[in-house]
Amino acid sequence: MERKSLKLATRGSMLAVAQSTLVAKDVERLTGMTVELVLIKTKGDMITDRPLELVGGKGLFTKEIEVALLRGDADFAVHSMKDLPADLPEGLVIGAVPLRADPRDVLIGGKLANLTAGTVIGTGSARRRMQLRAVRPDLEFRDIRGNVDTRINKQRSGEYGAIMLAAAGLGRLGRTADADEFVDVETVIPAPGQGALALQCREQDAEVRQILGGLHDFATGVCVEAERAFLKGIIGGCSVPAAAYGKMTGSGKLRFLAFFAQGDDVRRTVIDGDAEDAVEIGARAASDLLG
Repeated sequence: MERKSLKLATRGSMLAVAQSTLVAKDVERLTGMTVELVLIKTKGDMITDRPLELVGGKGLFTKEIEVALLRGDADFAVHSMKDLPADLPEGLVIGAVPLRADPRDVLIGGKLANLTAGTVIGTGSARRRMQLRAVRPDLEFRDIRGNVDTRINKQRSGEYGAIMLAAAGLGRLGRTADADEFVDVETVIPAPGQGALALQCREQDAEVRQILGGLHDFATGVCVEAERAFLKGIIGGCSVPAAAYGKMTGSGKLRFLAFFAQGDDVRRTVIDGDAEDAVEIGARAASDLLG
């Protein structure tokens, strides 16, 4: 019997609900079905007093949702791609990657070049800290947790001189106007998958896979494939200062930027190649930086 409705598993944060609602509306327009959101609290949502890199890294915001999918409590899930570990649980696949939002990071509280020496930057990301420090070694950094509103309020109250967030999340919440600077991807390379969403479902659910396929964006999918191949090669997690960003440059070409740091050893690479070799390019970037 054909389904008349679908259940979409998502975290309950304001951002997760906002991006899942956008996907739900797209599925409803595409199929005429009703999509119901199933809110699931993850381990990452429950730990609010410690930096995520100290309590488990990637998977903190996805594991409970994946368990719900495998149990049949939902038909598909929407994740921020950058939260999704490189290896998926057996029985689950990424059914689609919709058109990517802005992949850049933004600063709230001033522009990078104009911040005074000693300004305290709020970020829980080792990737951001290491890259910002390479450009502005005179800045200070302090961990920050909380949703977008909480972080912005902490900056506005003076607890931090500035904060860095993902542009995509700010945009999906309708708060782009709060950004003081969109930082170029060559200055701060984004996290693998940043700005992209992963629509995850059961591997054997052919009907849902076909539905989600209607939302897939080819170019975004190619770039994310390269970024996740890099992530897998670098054995990346939230505690690993690693970054990767692929961009289609026309005529089937891919430009790939990557960053990796171990202690004070900071490495970058840029690879230009054919988009059809996306996975190989991402893996080669990881090998180059680890070598």
